[in-house]
Amino acid sequence: MIHAMAERWMRLMTDPATTPEEAIRQKIDTSVPHSARIWNYWLGGKDNYPVDEQAGDAYTAVFPGIVTIARSSRAFLRRNITYLVAEAGIRQFLDVGTGLPTAQNTHEVAQGIAPGTRIVYVDNDPMVLAHARALLYSAPEGATAYIDADVTDPDRILATAAETLDFSRPTALILSNILGHVADHDQARSIVTRLMDALPSGSYLSVNDGSRGIDPVFERAQDGYNDSGAVPYNLRTVEEITTFFDGLDLIEPGVVSVTEWRPEPGSAAPEIIAEHGGLARKP
Repeated sequence: MIHAMAERWMRLMTDPATTPEEAIRQKIDTSVPHSARIWNYWLGGKDNYPVDEQAGDAYTAVFPGIVTIARSSRAFLRRNITYLVAEAGIRQFLDVGTGLPTAQNTHEVAQGIAPGTRIVYVDNDPMVLAHARALLYSAPEGATAYIDADVTDPDRILATAAETLDFSRPTALILSNILGHVADHDQARSIVTRLMDALPSGSYLSVNDGSRGIDPVFERAQDGYNDSGAVPYNLRTVEEITTFFDGLDLIEPGVVSVTEWRPEPGSAAPEIIAEHGGLARKP
């Protein structure tokens, strides 16, 4: 399916009668809400459509805390990246399911500390592809690339990412709020395993996703969203999220609410929210 989409995209882009803007509009379905655009709306971005705003507002009407989850997820990722670059010495990132550009993207945080860091972003949303140029402004010492691929195709991801990343060197794999789009838990675990198997000892895995069994109001809101016609996002228990790190060495404090993962010094006591994640090193 991804290959067919790419071929259609190339036909549109090479048709002299089709402008890039028209090609983008033809490829983006604005009649169905999309999780990346809704997430962008919750984060205060402008890259969304009325249908996304309506779905986002319907969600927050049931569970206003989703905005806190979205922003806490972004803060968790920022702290993960800071640890990986500043303390673990990681200089390569594979960020799968990156979503739309917002503030403090992976390359901005990483290259702000170590300009020579190399980052590959992966997503399959045409609107993200249309905004890829916003992700491609790398520090001159490093590199940033974008792959149009689906999380369920790890072999394609790895083959294309190898054009930018050196998989003989430790690499951080980021799976932030993406595995929930893989309904079958065994399949999700298989994807993580396949991606991590390609990375050498000393590499890291960062995962965070919405969690079940913490907040019933959140679960009702998510079930309603999944029934809206949008691509479903499946909440998992903390135990299920923890299984993604099997065989790896978890960094303290382990798999916790994202607000509890190494909060900024001097910050208030963290609120426990239904979004859990962790960071682990490959032995």
